[in-house]
Amino acid sequence: MHAASTRDNSDLNVGIDEVGRGCIAGPVVAAAIMIPKHILAKIAVADSKKLSAIKREQLAAELLASATSWGIGVIGVKIIDDINILQATMHAMQTAVQSCWLKPDYAWVDGRDVPKLTIPAKAIIGGDSQVPLISAAGIIAKVYRDSLMQVYAKQFPHYGFAKHKGYGTKLHLEMLQQHGVCSIHRKSFAPVSLVHRQNVNKACATSM
Repeated sequence: MHAASTRDNSDLNVGIDEVGRGCIAGPVVAAAIMIPKHILAKIAVADSKKLSAIKREQLAAELLASATSWGIGVIGVKIIDDINILQATMHAMQTAVQSCWLKPDYAWVDGRDVPKLTIPAKAIIGGDSQVPLISAAGIIAKVYRDSLMQVYAKQFPHYGFAKHKGYGTKLHLEMLQQHGVCSIHRKSFAPVSLVHRQNVNKACATSM
């Protein structure tokens, strides 16, 4: 990986990435992390989507142990449905940066949109595979969100959340049709809203 610019040389930069934006269930999670460049250069970070779960967990532990500051932002389903997924994602990123106990002086953000921050920031499409600091944030966010989905898998055992983590896989859609919508499904997302309307219509027909 190469630094995005000379600004990446600062140890007070923060990398920001999110996980779960494309899911149909569960929260969207963002992570913000600050690590001195000379330390991060020794950690073999990569796009979190290209790493195994075991490797991500190993890297996450190493990154958190090496970080000078970090934070997490979690935005739940109700807010996602109320304000839309883009705004919820921006809110999660803001929360993640605000949760850092050390204030950064510049932010690198994965994607095309920059959240409202009190510091200068740059969004980079595909940043999770180009900028190591963003890659580090993506790994932290992914491991954190996966752990949340493991908890939800125990609360709602019929949906297979431990396997698909809330993404709209074939298994998930089949379980959604079979068992209906649960409280962590995003009703503003098309596959879920369709099943929700079907269930409401069935209930109305039965009560008549």
